[in-house]
Amino acid sequence: MKRIVFLDYVRVFACFLVIVVHASENFYGAPGSTDMVGPQSYLANEADRLWVAIYDGFSRMAVPLFMIVSAYLLVPMKEEQTTWQFYRQRFTRILPPFFIFMILYSTLPMVWGQINGETSLKDLSRIFLNFPTLAGHLWFMYPLISLYLFIPMISPWLNKATAKEERFFIGLFLFSTCMPFLNRWAGEIWGQCFWNEYHMLWYFSGYLGYLVLAHYIRVHLTWNRSTRLITGTVLMIVGAILTIYSFYVQAIPGEILATPVIEIGWAFCTINCVMLTAGTFLMFSCINRSNPPKLITELSKLSYGIYLMHIFWLGLWVTIFKETLELPTVAAIPCIAVSTFVCCFVTTKIISYIPGSKWIIG
Repeated sequence: MKRIVFLDYVRVFACFLVIVVHASENFYGAPGSTDMVGPQSYLANEADRLWVAIYDGFSRMAVPLFMIVSAYLLVPMKEEQTTWQFYRQRFTRILPPFFIFMILYSTLPMVWGQINGETSLKDLSRIFLNFPTLAGHLWFMYPLISLYLFIPMISPWLNKATAKEERFFIGLFLFSTCMPFLNRWAGEIWGQCFWNEYHMLWYFSGYLGYLVLAHYIRVHLTWNRSTRLITGTVLMIVGAILTIYSFYVQAIPGEILATPVIEIGWAFCTINCVMLTAGTFLMFSCINRSNPPKLITELSKLSYGIYLMHIFWLGLWVTIFKETLELPTVAAIPCIAVSTFVCCFVTTKIISYIPGSKWIIG
């Protein structure tokens, strides 16, 4: 299969943005939280409020971009491929590294005293149920696995669906992304109540919408490069402004705040985040190079390993730039993110020389 160059750029960009998100979370986590924010948030001052909103808000496209890249490459499933062949191919690539890092996050932090033996044993005992205490970023693997499980089911429909039919699905998906805001303003709607969460648009909501959107862009979108660039830029800018503002307007410094409340516009399946993600993806799709720089290709190939390990490095650089050097927030967040990204790249590159390294870093 010929390499799609612009997807390498998207994958590297999204991987870096994941690290920016987690670097930012160290500046609004309530006392007692780990490297990632918990159920409660606290912003110390106006500078933290502004720069967390900008850096973290803009970076919220990271997860949906990964979803779109996967769908763009894998959907629909090849006609000659069986469901079980597809599952074997995808899961032998992602599951071994996933479980290895689940074990590492459940044990290694004991070495530097971040968790105790009791927490370690609890994490290990729940390894088939959920991610470890200090590996909250691994939540992403579960919806990704879910999409992989569903691709063989939706592929037959996508093979025969018309552009109009896919637009209908995408329209319902976009409508569903407005529901967090409708719930905030109008309460429970379309069948929601305390004993039923499956509202009218449930089956058109969630990351499945990104999957269909990716297929539509690849198969049915016939815009020329100029139209993609202009439309993508507008969508990205509007989506970024809405996403950043949604946090900034609610994140009052000096108060303990409920994280789900101030992050309402940062949920990955909200209309503003879809605009931000789709616009950015369209902009990247304008890259028409036949061969990317070697560094981009290398980073793209190692992005899974970088993602898996980045929390191990993140804490070190938070300590250096935030606590030891006490850099202002505007500088600390990018310094933490860049340093973490570089260290993870070097580490994964070294591991890649080990025979059988694909079982560790993918």
